[in-house]
Amino acid sequence: MQIPSENVLELRTYHTWMGKDNIARTCVKDGAEIVLEDAKANSVAVCSLAGPEKFALIVDTRKIKSITKEARDHFSLNGRESRVIAFAILIESPLSRIIGNFFMGLNKPRVPVKLFNEEARAVEWCQHQIPKAYSDEK
Repeated sequence: MQIPSENVLELRTYHTWMGKDNIARTCVKDGAEIVLEDAKANSVAVCSLAGPEKFALIVDTRKIKSITKEARDHFSLNGRESRVIAFAILIESPLSRIIGNFFMGLNKPRVPVKLFNEEARAVEWCQHQIPKAYSDEK
């Protein structure tokens, strides 16, 4: 995932921004060990992004080292409000696939989540989730 040179929020373990296509992106830093405080900080960053009221989010986990259960629980969005209507998770390694499947299976996120090996396919899926989310609200 190419991190833009402008309008990027840099946190301890993430780079987060709103794409020109109104899909938010967050890229895990190389070797990051995500704990609950990181998850909370990134959630605040994502919700602070300029853009549409509701949006999809692509999370690039391909360089992650680890993530705690508490951080995964937080990212499930259960029991809290968020502007995020769907997560596309980019994976590459067996570890990121395990983390992605763990997130989807055990945490039961309250929004659609799908794993992808290719960013272009993740973008396409996210674009289809946006109109669906608004029609589900009615």
